[in-house]
Amino acid sequence: MKVLIVHNLLSGYGDGAIYDFIRTYLEDGDEVSIRAFGGNSTFEELLHDAQNFDFVIACGGDGTISAICYALRNTDIPILPFPAGTANLLALNIFSPNEPHALCKLVDEGLTLNFDIGEIETADKTFGFTLMAGCGYDQTIMHGAKKHKHLLGDMAYFEAAFTNPKPQVSHFTITIDGTTVECDGIGVVVANFSKIQFDLMVSDKNLPRDGMLDVVILKTKNAFELLPVFMAKVVDHSGALANKMNGLELYRGKEIHIDADPAMLVQFDGEPTEISTPLTLRCLPQATRFIVSEECIKEFDPEPEQ
Repeated sequence: MKVLIVHNLLSGYGDGAIYDFIRTYLEDGDEVSIRAFGGNSTFEELLHDAQNFDFVIACGGDGTISAICYALRNTDIPILPFPAGTANLLALNIFSPNEPHALCKLVDEGLTLNFDIGEIETADKTFGFTLMAGCGYDQTIMHGAKKHKHLLGDMAYFEAAFTNPKPQVSHFTITIDGTTVECDGIGVVVANFSKIQFDLMVSDKNLPRDGMLDVVILKTKNAFELLPVFMAKVVDHSGALANKMNGLELYRGKEIHIDADPAMLVQFDGEPTEISTPLTLRCLPQATRFIVSEECIKEFDPEPEQ
């Protein structure tokens, strides 16, 4: 086997799990190329010859993995998401293990499945996401959690959420597949995969292979008004109870344009940015191919075509 590993040196806790994977996986005649990302190279540069390898290992956090998936979009090159970040929500959503030896077994089984990814277009750049992107309170949480993730892990996100109780309120003008919606709120989340920490769902469904994105508008005026919605999702993971509380407004679509007045900053897959609205998000149907577990196949492709 010929394997390309793109390893983000800045992700997670730097525990070197990828090297345990290599020691376990390598057999006589195998070839592994490791290319390190430290913030200066581009993923396009690191992946310029990816088609010459049997598969690519994307080693880092969710933001790293999404950047690699976007760089390899529509190539059908198998990608193993190697969870080396803090939250590792993609691994959670696709039922992938975190432990290197278990990931070796996953590769040996050779199961793959194609998933949608999202694309974000702003005035200055275009980039991708695998999980979800958002603006407003969503970005505030990601920005606040960034400095505490190494210490608090997943709890850094909740700490950031409730130490910013009065986020900016904006008037949103959102166009979804040609239909425009206007309302006030503290943020918008656009989700491909919907599951976050503790099995909570941002939307009421997790459909990352249907060519659509979920649009969740946070209509509250402060963080405290979101608490009943949060508790409802804890009690009922389907989201049905939370949807009855009027704190959220849900839509689905293939292309979403978001404008906010005042403008709001943007995050994608846990990465806060200094990019602000307006922005356009679109679904790229089944544009990435993951190496996955049998449990993932059962969840997302229970009746594969013969």
